[in-house]
Amino acid sequence: MRQEIFPLVSKPLTWGDAVKGRSAIRSDVPSVDEMQTLPRVILRRYTGHAYDQFPGDRHDEWLMRLQDIVIASAALFLLLPFFIVAALAIKLSSRGPVFFRQDRYGLNGEIFRIYKFRTMKVDQGDASGRQQTVRDDPRVTWIGKFLRKSSLDELPQLLNILRGDMAVVGPRPHVPGMIANGVTYESFDERYMDRCKVRPGLTGLAQIKGFRGETNSEYTARMRLEYDLQYIAERSALLNLKIFVATLRVEFIGGGGY
Repeated sequence: MRQEIFPLVSKPLTWGDAVKGRSAIRSDVPSVDEMQTLPRVILRRYTGHAYDQFPGDRHDEWLMRLQDIVIASAALFLLLPFFIVAALAIKLSSRGPVFFRQDRYGLNGEIFRIYKFRTMKVDQGDASGRQQTVRDDPRVTWIGKFLRKSSLDELPQLLNILRGDMAVVGPRPHVPGMIANGVTYESFDERYMDRCKVRPGLTGLAQIKGFRGETNSEYTARMRLEYDLQYIAERSALLNLKIFVATLRVEFIGGGGY
């Protein structure tokens, strides 16, 4: 049933897709017209069968956690000089702290404190996180534009990964009450909190498919959730590695943020 309903969304992520980046990965994204032809009741059933087996009971859960620790530890060690340079640049760009802290949904819907490099002026930032960043946002500092475009502002979340709050790959952690198509995500789709059945990730399937940033339309909000649920249904250590490689290409090298 799922293959018939979402033949484009459910295309497996291959190593070729991961290495080539967005040009190959975006080819399977359905159009707005294709999304509109799908009955709402079918959309709500998509990947629902996957939750018969809770992801935390998987036999390879320990392997995915070990994968997170190894990647996060190695990245922190290698990127320590960049952290120092970024901290100096942030302090020179505007007054305020180096790190931005915010409450987000974590595993099982529990709230945790996320870390990011501060990219906005202190007096113009939105501590609640409900006001999403838009393209050419005037609140973003000059160094913040570079950090956001390359997604390097997310790197302090490596600390969250080592603490066990996050994973390298998973649905991106959202703030409670995040806006989707003009309403809160919690009321936008009844399956929304199913995203919290696994640890949130530094990157995810939705992000490498191009659905990051604003969720101000039904299409972008719906597709981000669909890809998050698809990831939960199919997650494995191998898929995590593929998504990690694709992220290096799409986000850090390609510069897809703003």
